Amino acid sequence: GVESNSRPDLLSQSATDGRYEGGVVIGSDSRASKCSFFFLMFCCMAGSLADAQAVTNAVIHQLSFHSMQMEEPPLVKSAAAIMRSFCYTHQDELSARFIMAGWDHINGPQVFTVSLGGIILEQEFTVGGSGSSFIYGYADAKFKPGMTREECLTSTTNALTLAMDRDNVSGVIVHLAIVTEKGAERQLIPGNKLCVKFFCFTKA
Repeated sequence: GVESNSRPDLLSQSATDGRYEGGVVIGSDSRASKCSFFFLMFCCMAGSLADAQAVTNAVIHQLSFHSMQMEEPPLVKSAAAIMRSFCYTHQDELSARFIMAGWDHINGPQVFTVSLGGIILEQEFTVGGSGSSFIYGYADAKFKPGMTREECLTSTTNALTLAMDRDNVSGVIVHLAIVTEKGAERQLIPGNKLCVKFFCFTKA
């Protein structure tokens, strides 16, 4: 059977998702919003936590029903499409932005941005949350097609470190998830271990 695992335990006000050869890296800081994991997909959100929880619960329910009908795990694009439909239908009632990333057996690693206005956009990388406005230049310079796993991890970690240094509502801990066909691997980097060229955090 197909199992669904909703784990709303990656909390973020800054989120970065990038694709590399064979998988995706999802990164978030440690404050305010939420990130849910189901099948081999992560959904990162910024905005109203209540709205984010309502949307992800609805998407997880529909994906579970869809996977039972199809008798196989759902596609990442299907999850993003369901989320887009829900967001567009309720756009006047919601205040949140969503990133859907993961791996499926048809298209491999994928990253999608979903807007309340009904736009769904597949990207090599994307950033979100209040800290994202500080790191678009870094992300444009560092994220590129065909990255290795280590390149993607390093760029994601450094982008979040920069965002957390400049955004006073982001936390000082980096949560990472690496999703491949084998599953999801999680990493946590405390603030005193974060260091980029421009500065180092001295305490968590």
